[in-house]
Amino acid sequence: MNKVILMGRLTRDAEIRYSQGENATAIARFTLAVDRRFSRSNRAAGEEQTADFINCVAFSKTAEFMERFGRKGTKFVLEGRIQTGSYTNKDGQRVYTTEVIAENVEFAESKNASGSGSDFGGAPAAPSPSGAAGDGFMNIPDGIDEELPFN
Repeated sequence: MNKVILMGRLTRDAEIRYSQGENATAIARFTLAVDRRFSRSNRAAGEEQTADFINCVAFSKTAEFMERFGRKGTKFVLEGRIQTGSYTNKDGQRVYTTEVIAENVEFAESKNASGSGSDFGGAPAAPSPSGAAGDGFMNIPDGIDEELPFN
């Protein structure tokens, strides 16, 4: 089984191209910075790499989604598969590649949580209800516990 699930931020805006031919297909290339759960403390000169930078490719509808919303710093969850390949460069050397083919991409946080403030073309955020607390949840008045359907 070849399945990958990643969560990270775009290092730059997604690059979009369209294939040639009668049925042009969108192709998006982008890099996700994925935080590690731990850092390597044995790095030289005290440097610690705390993220991996993973090259990704998306096709068709997923690529069109990235064209519309794939902006630097946006956090995404990606589901896909690893694909390896190789080619010969202009110097005649064999170059090996590894990339993730994105089959499904979703936002990993709200626009407000990202702090980017960029316009993703969606509707403005709904105003919070009058009884909403700062954490986004509505305050429940005292003495109403017995009316709730759960304990």
